[in-house]
Amino acid sequence: MSDQRYLPDDEYTREFEARVTSADEADRTVVLDGTYFYKEGGGQPADHGSLSWNDGSARVVDVRQDHGEIRHTLEGDLPDPGTTIHAELDWERRYAHMRYHTAQHVVSKVVLDEFGASTAGNRIHADRARIDFEPAHFDAEDLRTIERLSNDLIERDLPVEKALRSRDALEAETPEGRTNLDLIPDHVDPLRAVTIGDVDVCPCGGTHVDSLGELGRIEIVDRTSKGADVDRIEFVLVDAD
Repeated sequence: MSDQRYLPDDEYTREFEARVTSADEADRTVVLDGTYFYKEGGGQPADHGSLSWNDGSARVVDVRQDHGEIRHTLEGDLPDPGTTIHAELDWERRYAHMRYHTAQHVVSKVVLDEFGASTAGNRIHADRARIDFEPAHFDAEDLRTIERLSNDLIERDLPVEKALRSRDALEAETPEGRTNLDLIPDHVDPLRAVTIGDVDVCPCGGTHVDSLGELGRIEIVDRTSKGADVDRIEFVLVDAD
C-alpha cells in the first residue's frame, strides 16, 4: 500500500522527497514509498507536477490507484527503483482543486438542508465544478437561494477540519442523504472525515482548504436537467466583494 502522506490533514505541502519502489517502462509509471500527489477519484482530478533526481527529471501527468499502489504516470525520464526523487506539485492546480472540492461540500450541504436533495455525482475542475442532485427540479429562485445560503456560510469563515474517525462514530454523525457510506467497503475503518465548523461532516478522501474564507464567493452559472428528478448545478468561485 502506498503511503498517501497528505492524509488526514497535510494538504498544503508543495514539495517532498521520496524513494522509488517500482518503475514500469511499459506504461511509464512509478510507485513511491510515499506521495503527496492526489490520485484521481471522488470527482477530483489527479494532481500534476514534476520529479527530479541526480541524472534525470520528468513531468507527472496523471496519478491513479491500482490495488493499493499509487502510480504516477511520467513524461520524460524514468527513475530506477531505489532512486531518491524530489517532487514538486503543480500548486496552482492543486490549490484550485482544494478550493472547489471544499465549495462542493458547502453547496451539497445547503441543497440537502434546504431542498432535501442528495448529491448523486460531482466533478471538480481548476476553474469550475458541477454537482448532480436528486430528487431535484430547481427554478431560478431556487438557484438564487442556494447561492445566497452558500455564500452566507463562506462569509462565516468556518474552519475545515480533516481527521480520521471510527466508522461507527462517523456513521452516527453524518446526516441522512449526505453521503452513501454503503459504497465504502466495510473493512475501511477508520474513515477520513471532513468537518466544516458545526454545520457539516462527511467522509471524503479529497483535498480541501483549512477555512471557508479561502473560497471567495460562489456564483452559480448553469443548471441543466440530467434526467428524471436529476438536476445539475455548475458553479465558479470568484473573489469576494
